[in-house]
Amino acid sequence: MKIGVLLSGCGVYDGAEIQEAVLTMLAIEEKGAEVICISLDQAQYHVVNHLNGEVMNEQRNMLIEAARIARGKIHEISTIAPADIDALVIPGGFGSAKNFTKWAFSGPEGDIDPKVKLLIVNMINVGKPIAALCVSPVVVAKALEGSAITANMTIGSNAESSPYDINSFSAGLKATGVQVDMKTITEIEIDKKNKIISAPCYMMDASLLEVRQNIAMAIEALIDLMD
Repeated sequence: MKIGVLLSGCGVYDGAEIQEAVLTMLAIEEKGAEVICISLDQAQYHVVNHLNGEVMNEQRNMLIEAARIARGKIHEISTIAPADIDALVIPGGFGSAKNFTKWAFSGPEGDIDPKVKLLIVNMINVGKPIAALCVSPVVVAKALEGSAITANMTIGSNAESSPYDINSFSAGLKATGVQVDMKTITEIEIDKKNKIISAPCYMMDASLLEVRQNIAMAIEALIDLMD
């Protein structure tokens, strides 16, 4: 089994959430599958100083930055087709809402990168499962917007503590045509019809161990959908 891990850079505030990305790769390997890291050879929206949250006056490339997480073993997205992987996972991080889409700036009306959209749509069209972690359901939602597919996804729960406005994110997903369910850090959403898994991860106030367990649940469900 080969499972693609789509990375939007390196760092929660401007790219892929590193802990979610590494825990995803760990969970995949624990299931005996091979990790195929993927990114885009283009500039990320901006660079954020992770010490103070301030935007830095420099530019970085998503593929080069994501290669830090992948230890250099990474593929440019245009070289990957659904025939190359059995499933796809999209870890969270602001890069999903800044680099893959423009959700961070325009909400559900923001654009999605066409290469990202193409890979997601093609995976779903051939019946291969996708797992969207943390904020990444917004990426899948934008990819499917306007299609005949109505996905069921979660982006967290308003019943427990979150650093983000879960109600606002959920309303945005609904605006794109998604059926939204509230799930806590101990739960995942499984859309068996469309083979889409979603897990809250760091959208909720959660410990590293809780996120690790949440991701492990998602990867196990993802592999079950591959059978």
